[in-house]
Amino acid sequence: MSLFAIVSSLVVSQAPVKARAHQQLKDHCLVWAADAKNPWALAHGMTAFGGTFLAADGRKATDAITKEFLGRNLLPDGGVGIGNAYGFQRYAADRTPIEPHSNLITKTFVMAKLPMTTTFPTAWGQVTLQQLVDSVKKGFRHVPSSEDYWKDVGWTLEVLSQTTKPGGTIATDLGPVSIDTVMDDALAALERNTADLLDGMKKGLPEVPKRKQGLYAHPCGGLHLVQAVFGWSRFPEVKKRWAGRLDAQIAVLFYRLESEKRQYDAALQQAPQFKLQILTQQVKFYGHFLETVARLKNETGWKPTKEQEVAVAKSRALLDATVKGLDELKAFSTMEAIKQSTPQVYLDLIGDSCHAANGWNQWP
Repeated sequence: MSLFAIVSSLVVSQAPVKARAHQQLKDHCLVWAADAKNPWALAHGMTAFGGTFLAADGRKATDAITKEFLGRNLLPDGGVGIGNAYGFQRYAADRTPIEPHSNLITKTFVMAKLPMTTTFPTAWGQVTLQQLVDSVKKGFRHVPSSEDYWKDVGWTLEVLSQTTKPGGTIATDLGPVSIDTVMDDALAALERNTADLLDGMKKGLPEVPKRKQGLYAHPCGGLHLVQAVFGWSRFPEVKKRWAGRLDAQIAVLFYRLESEKRQYDAALQQAPQFKLQILTQQVKFYGHFLETVARLKNETGWKPTKEQEVAVAKSRALLDATVKGLDELKAFSTMEAIKQSTPQVYLDLIGDSCHAANGWNQWP
């Protein structure tokens, strides 16, 4: 038996771990993402459970979010602007996240497959999902030369690309913008930001160190930009036009799995005092990885190779081991204490558990 076959059988044999770790992540998301005073958490609950997810007070998560937090003509810093007809501040006065990434909430509503006619309550009346989407389009500004723009635009790209077809235009208040141009620029930006990873992969390097370069300067390791770009390839004409460029980015994503695993392993050996933070980052990466490849499969018809199937199974095994490690630290049962001592870890354990659960939901 070849070495690859041996490794394959060992990794695939761990697939049944889904039942325990997957359920634990779902349960954690179900409880902690239901906070009616935390719209960011509610949106993540919707990511895992869909548009029917309920806040702890019994309201639909969508209704709790819009009724309490949606504003008219608000800028992210709280000022009044004319770009978006509707909007959310990034953070509440007590730093509770509302919409820390531009248009995350509208993106979540769209990805939950809610009809555009869906009506939500607000402090001043009613608003439809179509109005929220049109508002995002109205205030959209395409700034492809700015790397800061690319760090925050992934969620907006999902709104635009999920509601506009190839050849279409985005109706901004400064005039129409071609969706094809925007998404082609997004692929080019992804290529720039993964250049070091692609080079390391081609050279056969075991890892490319994360130094906050390229995609590692983006939230969630840039995987929301990756998801937006990959999702656009669901259209045959886009897949044909991008061809090998898309294949290269898929290969880079799979290369990252082993590259980042090696660095997490080293970090746990070198800084065991930060085990909670490191394991939380593992949930973030392995969960987003699983979600990204699931979406690629389900939205675009991509079919993994045998090697990639092994990698997906490995990511689930790694996620299971991570959940076990967090269990040993009693992380899931001491969330209130973690909220006080390390609030960012508290938030990550909510949001990233939901992303991981969503990724796992989509694999048999």
